[in-house]
Amino acid sequence: MVRLAELPDVEREHLLGKACEPFDSKPWADGPPLAERRVALVTTAGLHRASDRAFSMVDLSYRVIPGDIRADELTMTHSSVHFDRSGFREDVNLVFPIDRLRELEQEGVIGSVAEFHYSLMGAGWLPQQIEPTVAELARLLRTDEVDAVCLIPV
Repeated sequence: MVRLAELPDVEREHLLGKACEPFDSKPWADGPPLAERRVALVTTAGLHRASDRAFSMVDLSYRVIPGDIRADELTMTHSSVHFDRSGFREDVNLVFPIDRLRELEQEGVIGSVAEFHYSLMGAGWLPQQIEPTVAELARLLRTDEVDAVCLIPV
């Protein structure tokens, strides 16, 4: 992993501009126990079906990933000198843990797996730039009756 001090000035300033407020340990929203929740995955790995439009370098859009998709149907557009993509090629669960989520559903740990999951292109935008996209995703998640989301930053 590259050190912040080793990055070009423009990339270092971009990352430092993403500072977030610290969170306390309280959930952001009330809801039923985890065993009753419908869970979706939201990843910033730039994943999509091979037949979908690829992400561009600074892309504020998202791709819908069906809940019944097979791992070999996914491809990754996200590329960076800051991470190694070989792990994704060996096991998509590193950036999109759909098999683990299905196992948790079978074990009764979660209530159900959402019908749809979502992928964004990470690292190319500031939080305020992606806010309209995230608001749209929130509406879609509510439509699917999702009440818990696992965020996978890449």
